[in-house]
Amino acid sequence: MENQLKQFFKFLENEKKVSNNTLQSYKRDLKQFEEYLTKEEIKYSKVSEQNIKDYINYLGKAGKKPSTISRTIASVRAFYQYEVKNKKTIKDPTQNIQSPKIEKRTPSVLTSAEVATLLDQPSTEDLKGVRDKAMLEFAYASGMRVTEIISLNIEDVNFEEGIVMCTSGSKKRLIPLGKMCLNALKDYVENARDILVQNVKEKALFVNLNGKRLTRQGFWKIIKFYQEQANITKDITPHTLRHSFATHLLQNGADLKSIQMMLGHSDISSTQVYMQFQNGGLNDIYKKAHPRA
Repeated sequence: MENQLKQFFKFLENEKKVSNNTLQSYKRDLKQFEEYLTKEEIKYSKVSEQNIKDYINYLGKAGKKPSTISRTIASVRAFYQYEVKNKKTIKDPTQNIQSPKIEKRTPSVLTSAEVATLLDQPSTEDLKGVRDKAMLEFAYASGMRVTEIISLNIEDVNFEEGIVMCTSGSKKRLIPLGKMCLNALKDYVENARDILVQNVKEKALFVNLNGKRLTRQGFWKIIKFYQEQANITKDITPHTLRHSFATHLLQNGADLKSIQMMLGHSDISSTQVYMQFQNGGLNDIYKKAHPRA
C-alpha cells in the first residue's frame, strides 16, 4: 500500500495541485488508515465495506471527533476512487458509507467595535508595529485564511487597483482591499518591510523580524498578543477575523454569492452559516419588501 499512497500523493500534488495543508491532511489520514490495516492484517485491495465501518467505530472509540472521522473517510474515499479509476482495485469500499453527521458550530465573531479596538493596538512607532498594523488590517479587509496570507508574495498585491490575488492550491481569486488596509499596507511596504528583509530575493509579503516569511504560529502569537493588550475576552484567532469579515459584509448588505467568492468557498452552504447573524436584518428587509408583511 505504501507505493500506492506515494503515487496518490504525487497525483494530489502535481495534478490536482492541492494546497500543502490539504496534502498533509491526506497524508495523516491515510497513513493512520494504513497502520490500522497493518495491525488488523487486512490488505488494502481486500478492504470491505464492513472493514470501513469497523474503522469508523475504531476512530470513535479512540475519541476522534465526528468532524475528524468525516474528513478521514473522505480521504480514504478519495484514495479508493483514484485506485478504481486507475484499475488498481475493483471496488471502492467506501461507496455506500455515510460519514458521521457534523454539528455546525457557530463561528466566533467580533463586533465592529471589537475589531476597531484590536486593529488600533499596534503602535506604528517601530517596525514591528507597522508590520502588525498592516497584517491585522489586511486579515480583516481580505477575509483570507491565515495560510493564504502568509503564502502571499509582494507582487500579489496591486496597490493601484486596490486588489490582492489569492492563490489556494490551483484556484485563484481576486479580493478588493479597503482604503484603511491599503494605507497600512503601503506604510509597511515602503517604511518597514525593506528594512526587515535581509535577502533581496525574499518575495514574502509579510515577514518576521528576521526578514523571513512569517509562519502560522507567528501570526497566531501576534494576534494573541494584541487580544490581551486590547482586553478582549473573546478567543481571537486568525480565523476569527475571517468570520468577522464575512459577517460584517453580510450585515451591511453584501450578497452571499459575492461573499462566497471572496472567501473562496466552493460550496455556498459553507457561506450560509453566517446567515444566523443576519436574522434581524432579514426581518427588516422582509417587512419593507413583502406586500403582505
